[in-house]
Amino acid sequence: MTVLLRDGTGAGSGALLPWFSSVLSAARRALRRLLPPGSAADVPAPAGGAPAQARTAVLERALAECVARDGEEHPEAIAARNNLAGGYAASGRRDEAAAQFTRALDDAVRTLGEQHPLTEVVRENLALCHEDAARFADAAQHWRRLLDQRSARLGEDDPDTVLTRARLASACRRADRFAEAVAHYRCALERDAAFSVEEAETWRLGLALALCRTGREDESREQLRAVLAQRRRRLGARHPRTLAVHHRLGLSYVHSDRPDEAVGVLRETYRNCLAAAGDPEVRLLSLRVRRDLAAAYRAAGRPGDAAALY
Repeated sequence: MTVLLRDGTGAGSGALLPWFSSVLSAARRALRRLLPPGSAADVPAPAGGAPAQARTAVLERALAECVARDGEEHPEAIAARNNLAGGYAASGRRDEAAAQFTRALDDAVRTLGEQHPLTEVVRENLALCHEDAARFADAAQHWRRLLDQRSARLGEDDPDTVLTRARLASACRRADRFAEAVAHYRCALERDAAFSVEEAETWRLGLALALCRTGREDESREQLRAVLAQRRRRLGARHPRTLAVHHRLGLSYVHSDRPDEAVGVLRETYRNCLAAAGDPEVRLLSLRVRRDLAAAYRAAGRPGDAAALY
């Protein structure tokens, strides 16, 4: 969630969506020119320990001052409304946040145009707000618009474009638009060089889920195996995050009615869980893996092996 600062730059709030940190450098430069130092659009909030109500009250006053001085469609008023919406979102007032972001976006489009950096910042915040409220189809609509704009202006390979495409892929998957999600995840993964291994793994896991939901289970398992291999190298075979993917791979065979293969994968996962049982997170996972391994044994016609687990 991007709050516009006194010098016109953008800062991620972190309180609502800590995983979001990308703001266009071009937008930052333009917004620095747009909002002069000391503008009411960025009246500082109370000290960090102040209640959310006090913080949003400061943002409400800042918006009222901007509107009274310059009118609702002035860029400073739009920025102030964006900041107020971010304050609402951070305090859990999602519907009010969405309403303010929507109004700020409408004002920005009407006054500044679709291509203006401030318009993009507000649209991106609205997309994130929709995601936080589980309105994934609405979020996808805004990510699609942003992707078209950034592809045209920055090119398909620019990191901001790639990240926007990955956000669109995630929103499409969570809105049950799996074919679109698969296409966008694949395109993002082809251009992941500027991103961390963790980010690329997250996209690959999303692709695996989308492929599974479209009935392409073998392709889904290819993606799971790729992430599993990376995590084994990077984190070790007994790390909780590695074991979680290993477990998911075993379950994919269960769901495909391939119990013998499920047994092989889940048995190895269970052994690794037992070897790392000192970790509380792994202990909890081991209980689920044992349950699923027992079910796989029974499905494979090996009830004795299933009983021996308990």
